Amino acid sequence: MSDDFAEDFELEAQEASLPAVMDLDAQSRIVEALLFASTTPLDEAALRNRLPVDAPLEEILAKVAAQYEDRGVNLQRVGRGWAFRTAPDLAGVLRLNVTVKRKLSRAAVETMSIIAYHQPVTRAEVEEIRGVALSRGTLDTLLEAGWIQPRGRRKVPGRPLQWGTTDAFLDHFGLENLAALPGLDDLKAAGLLDRRPGLTSIAMGESEADDDDDAEGQDDQDNLFPLDPDDEGVDEGADEEIGS
Repeated sequence: MSDDFAEDFELEAQEASLPAVMDLDAQSRIVEALLFASTTPLDEAALRNRLPVDAPLEEILAKVAAQYEDRGVNLQRVGRGWAFRTAPDLAGVLRLNVTVKRKLSRAAVETMSIIAYHQPVTRAEVEEIRGVALSRGTLDTLLEAGWIQPRGRRKVPGRPLQWGTTDAFLDHFGLENLAALPGLDDLKAAGLLDRRPGLTSIAMGESEADDDDDAEGQDDQDNLFPLDPDDEGVDEGADEEIGS
């Protein structure tokens, strides 16, 4: 659209170079072109500005509306203006379903990791491993994604609900089964482990973490998972035992 043509839609009073005599069909074509070219509804003042002074605008609009009555677009009044809109009966065909991908929060990623490596796991156990309270929205997000599902209730006082992963989780990450989850060596090589006990526990598994705590204590456990994968303080023997 040229700058001169765009300026005409600023509703400024400008004289248009129109033929001295125009029939109704010619005037209807002008109105039709104006409505098609405009990105917003045009009021009658804007339309009259492009027509002869004596043009019967109401009759012209009625004529154009009748021409488009049975077509895919209809001429409709929108507020104080006029615009072409798609026919109402075609709304179902034109409706688009767009899947919006949302990036998981850090809390959701950590919660998903804990459930994957510790399942079946309760909400309280997730909170204990992460060291912070778990908001309900975090589990709801993972449920909506179809990655977790209830796995019965723990046979302890209070009967807390247990959570586990789904086949959709395995499919999304290209895993054949839970045994294909990255092991300790894989996570360390990727630099995904640090000194935080929560993340260390995720990779080790509950039973292995408990055994390691009993045998060597928390200090030794921290030394197993340094921030730097090349840290000389890594106990290779303990690492091999855990990864086996």
